Amino acid sequence: MTSITPFLWFDNNVPEAVAFYKSVFPNAKVETVNDFMAVFELEGQRFNALNGGPKYRFNEAVSFFISVETQEQVDYFWSRLTADGGEESRCGWLKDKFGLSWQVVPTALGRYLGDPDRTKAGRVMHAMMQMKKIVIADLDRAYAG
Repeated sequence: MTSITPFLWFDNNVPEAVAFYKSVFPNAKVETVNDFMAVFELEGQRFNALNGGPKYRFNEAVSFFISVETQEQVDYFWSRLTADGGEESRCGWLKDKFGLSWQVVPTALGRYLGDPDRTKAGRVMHAMMQMKKIVIADLDRAYAG
């Protein structure tokens, strides 16, 4: 069977990164971790990681999308992934302390943006463009007008 697995290049801190992701994602599974490489799973997605050194860095061209239902979940992932040197960006995007980009997005956003009433969807898009962390109550207000 063919499969596709993200392969992450870290700057000589794979064990620290895997421990961090395991602390953020309660259902994480670690198959292998050592000073050279790791194989682990977050929310059912398998990852490979390599201690490749400083030559290559993560950038926003690739991000991992976390789909959540509640504001509590948004807040949880946002605070955990930006902790200890991570940084907030706009529209639900952030970088963790290793420079890996994530999107923490409530399903309400997709539902609102996909609404056939383009005026409502436009208000939601405008509201989201003003946010760093997405706030569902603010999306609700924008949708309602």
